[in-house]
Order: sequence, then C-alpha cells, then structure tokens
Amino acid sequence: MGFGVFIHRSDSIYNDRPAEQYQFPRPYLSRVEACVGDWIIYYEPSKVTDSRGYYAVAKVEQVIPDPVTRDMYLALIEPGTYLDFVNPVPFNGTDGLVERGLLNEQGRISGRAQSAVRPISPSDFNRIIDLGLETNELLLPRVDEAGTSTGFQEEQAPFEFEQSRDRVNYIGSRIVRDRIFRRIVLRAYDERCAITGLKLINGGGRAEVSAAHIRPVEANGPDVINNGIALSGTAHWMFDRGLISLSDDLEILISRQVNDLDSVQAFINTSRRALPARRQFDRPHPRFLQWHREHCFKQ
Repeated sequence: MGFGVFIHRSDSIYNDRPAEQYQFPRPYLSRVEACVGDWIIYYEPSKVTDSRGYYAVAKVEQVIPDPVTRDMYLALIEPGTYLDFVNPVPFNGTDGLVERGLLNEQGRISGRAQSAVRPISPSDFNRIIDLGLETNELLLPRVDEAGTSTGFQEEQAPFEFEQSRDRVNYIGSRIVRDRIFRRIVLRAYDERCAITGLKLINGGGRAEVSAAHIRPVEANGPDVINNGIALSGTAHWMFDRGLISLSDDLEILISRQVNDLDSVQAFINTSRRALPARRQFDRPHPRFLQWHREHCFKQ
C-alpha cells in the first residue's frame, strides 16, 4: 500500500467519476494496484483552464478490469472516502513545488510529473493535505524537512508515518467531513439559499444556511461538491422529506403532498429554479438529482 496522485481533468475523455471510479490503461496497472487500501490525491493539470490543482482526496478500495472497455481498468473508490479540498492546492505554492518528490537531483521537475498515476511520499501527502484541508488543529508538530540531516532519516521516518495516520484519521472523521463539506458548498453558493435566494447572516456573522447532501451520506452519497446544495432551514427540511426536489435543469419541483401550496410557491425564489453554484463543475450532478427524485421526492 502507498499514497498516490491520480491526474484527472474536468473535461476527461476517460470514464471517470472521481468519487466512485477512476479509469486507466494497462501500463498504469501496477502503480494503481500499489495504492489499493490507501489514499490518493486528485490533481488537475495546470494547462487546464481554471485548473483546480490538487483538489480532492479519496481511498482506493480495489482495482478491476473495465467490464466495457478492453485493456482498461477501474480503480474503485471506497464509498464515503472522497473529499473535496477546502482550498485547491496549486502545483507551485508560495514555497515552491508542493510535491517535492518530483524534483530530480538537479532540483528540476522530472518527467514523473507527466505520469497520470504516480506514487507520492508521506511527507508530500501530508503537506498537500495540510494546505488543502487547513488541518491546523492536528496535534502532532510538523517535521522540519529542511533542517533534518541525512543521518536522521531513519529515525524520522516512523514519526512521518505517524503524522500520515493522524491525517488519515482526520479526513475520515464524520464531524470533520461535515465541517469541510459545509464550507465548500456555502462558498460555491455565496452563502445563499438556492431555493429561496435569501442570504441571511445572523448576529454572530454566521450564514443561516446549511450544506445539504442531495443523495444523503446514509444512502452512500459522497462528500463531493456536486452532491451538495446550499439550503436554508425550512428548505432543507422540505428537501430532505421529499416535499420539494429539482429537475436536471434545476427547476424547483413541488410535491402534490404539500398542504399549503400557495405559501410554498411564495417561499421559493421568483425564477422557480434553484440558484446555481457560480462554477459550472460545482453545480448539482444530474445523477444525484435523479436519485433524489426517485427515492425522496413525493410526487
């Protein structure tokens, strides 16, 4: 087992669903198999318009031959492990290259940077997770890599792995995941309820809106931003109970079981469509909306 980096583009030609599966050709099989049972970081190349850089983390559950495409394979992601970063991490940070294992002996970027799948060291994994998820509350101190002499490498290594396990525990915590999911969804919707259009801030400066999963966690809904939508308390309650839902083009659907139709129609925004997230790839995915209509919505 070992940490890895999977390159994925939002306009990928592969059959990728980052929260569920990653498709790849045979030459990468051994590298992907080395990640089974461990965590990988998704990276979008800088040449992609509005690249997200290192943008999410997930755990590889198993690798299987693609049942549809010959000589292709699927890395299946363990349900409930995918997590978008609060802050996408650029390839080059303020202190230089964040994935320092890509530097060769001359201090230049090696050809490994072009590999769609590559191993990543625990120290690079830790650094990217810290930057992406703001893990400031971790109890273990950072290893001062610049000040660590070669002679102490073997003594530092076990501590480095302890740090990695600490971060794995962190990203696996439901409390932490809910907090991170709320932050990324509310930011995508500018802290505004998608159903009512209202942006209400309480006296403490906190937005009176929550991050709702379209397909709930209890039903294997992933913590991916396009499975989320920002909703105020009443709208969230109605959405979870199937009294309202959304079409694929975000038309607000009202259940026939609503007992006060006039009040609900006055409650939703005048466009009769949910306000979209600002970025296209943050918007609700049709397959999550379809799941909600089929399993929650009381038509």
